[in-house]
Amino acid sequence: MSSSPASHLHLAVALDGTGWHPASWREPVARPRELLTAGYWADQVAEAERGLIDFVTIEDGLGLQSSLPQSRPRSTGGTPIGEPDGRTDQVRGRLDAVIVAARIAPLSRHIGLVPTVIATHTEPFHISKAIATLDYVSTGRAGVRVQISARPNEADHFGRRAFPPFDLAELATPAGQERLAEHFDEAADYIEVVRRLWDSWEDDAEIRDAATGRFIDRDKLHYIDFEGRTFSVKGPSITPRPPQGQPLVTSLGHQTIPYRLIARQTDVGYITPQDAAQARAIVAEIRAEQEAAGRAGDTVHVFADLVVLLDDDRAAAEARKDRLDALDGGPYTSDARIFAGTAAQLADLLEEFAAEGLTGFRLRPAVLGHDLPRISRDLVPELQHRDRFRTAYQADTLRGHLGLARPANRYAAA
Repeated sequence: MSSSPASHLHLAVALDGTGWHPASWREPVARPRELLTAGYWADQVAEAERGLIDFVTIEDGLGLQSSLPQSRPRSTGGTPIGEPDGRTDQVRGRLDAVIVAARIAPLSRHIGLVPTVIATHTEPFHISKAIATLDYVSTGRAGVRVQISARPNEADHFGRRAFPPFDLAELATPAGQERLAEHFDEAADYIEVVRRLWDSWEDDAEIRDAATGRFIDRDKLHYIDFEGRTFSVKGPSITPRPPQGQPLVTSLGHQTIPYRLIARQTDVGYITPQDAAQARAIVAEIRAEQEAAGRAGDTVHVFADLVVLLDDDRAAAEARKDRLDALDGGPYTSDARIFAGTAAQLADLLEEFAAEGLTGFRLRPAVLGHDLPRISRDLVPELQHRDRFRTAYQADTLRGHLGLARPANRYAAA
């Protein structure tokens, strides 16, 4: 007897270069010479879609990749957070995530496409238009992952703002937390502007009546008149309301301040628990923040991020990680838990974590060419066997995959 879909888990896959392990590009299956081709990315999305994955995220940034996202305090000779590491033996350089998603959207049929955007240095008007366009070209499968950047070297690309260097010790102080809160409050305003712009055209604003010569009903286009500390946006958008009404908004969080953004403004939050107890505590914190934000009745999915190395037995997966670590010159560490084992063992872990209130998982393949097929061809059948994952796509939109209704337009008359 089949259980209800409510028992099913949601799965996303995070695409980044040749994989999340920095030595992944040196594997025979990695295809590093094809990283800047549409065919490479189309193949990754096709493999994820083979596994009926809800959506893929596509990483992006405003500076070259670095293996030093965090560091020691400057007093100990460490490099400030986010400074480029200067390494030339790891993948450096990437394509624009939104444009990649738009290019491969017509080549896929069901899977959601969620590119990363950096809110700190991009204008919400531009991004609202870009993601609305992605929703049109994908026929309702678009989303966005909103990220901040406080890195001085990235601010230098734009010359409009200056951010002083900082390190982990400073970030833990009250002044550091205040500075972090400013960035995330700006991101909350950013998302609010984007969401209002998506609603600035009512669904039936376009008349397209050649006989009467009326293409649009101007009364159904709305000024959003947003005034915040960073943004002043009048609106309306120049792009009609997206097919989903509101494309999916997602964000990654590691502590209270970003958890608050997840609770206030997103549809999906990614977290990085190391064990089930930590997962339970983070979910409880996000739910409390959601209630405080007046969104207790809204569905906000909480996904755990995991870096995965999948093989036929745990020893083989661990040996592969050791070999990759040796190629890179040291042990690979991550903000997320690193799992090395079999698909059945990973399924056990996902069920253990899901029991603590998580509704899904975003898996980061250590080596895309190896671990993504293992997700789609080994993990997914294992979860299907346990009746914890769909056996076919049952919705036409990304919101539909996640059980999210198409929202009413905030500006339309009741």
